[in-house]
Amino acid sequence: MELGCAVGGSAAAPPGPGPPQAVAAAVGPMEGEDYESLPSGASLGTHMLAGAVAGIMEHSVMYPVDSVKTRMQSLQPDPKAQYRSVYEALKKIVLTEGFWRPLRGINVTMLGAGPAHAMYFACYEKIKKSLSDTIQHGGNSHLANGIAGSVATLLHDAVMNPAEVVKQRMQMFNSPYKSVLQCVRTVRRTEGLGAFYRSYTTQLTMNVPFQAIHFITYEFMQEQVNPRREYNPLSHVFAGGVAGAVAAAATTPLDVCKTLLNTQENTALSSLNISGHLSGMVNAFRTVYKLGGVAGYFRGVQARVIYQIPSTAIAWSVYEFFKYFLTKHKLEKRTSF
Repeated sequence: MELGCAVGGSAAAPPGPGPPQAVAAAVGPMEGEDYESLPSGASLGTHMLAGAVAGIMEHSVMYPVDSVKTRMQSLQPDPKAQYRSVYEALKKIVLTEGFWRPLRGINVTMLGAGPAHAMYFACYEKIKKSLSDTIQHGGNSHLANGIAGSVATLLHDAVMNPAEVVKQRMQMFNSPYKSVLQCVRTVRRTEGLGAFYRSYTTQLTMNVPFQAIHFITYEFMQEQVNPRREYNPLSHVFAGGVAGAVAAAATTPLDVCKTLLNTQENTALSSLNISGHLSGMVNAFRTVYKLGGVAGYFRGVQARVIYQIPSTAIAWSVYEFFKYFLTKHKLEKRTSF
């Protein structure tokens, strides 16, 4: 959303095919308004529900690739956990560690993704609308989109960061944790509650530029393939996939540092005689460079891009569909009274 994470629906997007003519007539004052700016159609609850479903779908469908990404970002992997490609990694993990191994930790991810994305989309839509009304009198403002996405990221990452810590520790090769609950208890007992937010600043440092690049690329692609900003599933999938790939590749160095802070990779830290726990983005950057040089910052970039292309495509298409469907349903329901 890494936002992973995907971001709130297409800016200033009209409802595409829109509600039936009878509905359109009944809601006269709203006819012709932008889809996201429907005052009573796209409600706070609609954004939250659509966002929660999109977040859960995005993370659950692509979770096996996310597991591979975490392992490929390991700075000093075990000889048994060295992979040349995503396909080879998945095949090797399944054959040597069991069919369900790539899904370890998915429960904590889904538990965090629902509320995190619900809060993210609701915050994003609210701030975006308020700023757009101020900057461009209700029009589409790229500045408003970027600011709204950045602020919403603060809430999203506050919810998801603990889940990320547990998930990535469960994903590592030879992880000592048998369950999510055991991992939570062990980390809390041995490293304290602060361990669950050790990578929070790095996460924000990564996600703010990720969302900015994502927005700019998505809006640019929408202008090329869907200039009328209609509800068009194919355009959302295509533009979302391209935006995710570009943003993912550009922010991979930060993701590598985040993974190191989350996992506290023992072999890597021991090789540099680092005792205790590594903390802080600056220390993470230095450690990655000492262990892998410049190339170390791009470990797992293939897996990250392969993960983000379908991940953001799924998030955009699911979010837009549910927002369109729920809004249309509410408008039709209103005319039945």
